Amino acid sequence: MVPHPKRKHSQGRRDRRRSQDTLKATNLVACSNCGELRLPHTVCPNCGHYKGVEVVARESKK
Repeated sequence: MVPHPKRKHSQGRRDRRRSQDTLKATNLVACSNCGELRLPHTVCPNCGHYKGVEVVARESKK
């Protein structure tokens, strides 16, 4: 015998269960210039490089 639910689950209960399906961890990659972790396909917020080329000029902190 196959078990069946006695009562229908509400839409809210169903949606709360399904909300966990889309949660994913963000993948981070190391910058080729400074090694700092950053999002892929974006300029590094630490050094301003993208694919080995300085795109954003960063001021040096002294």
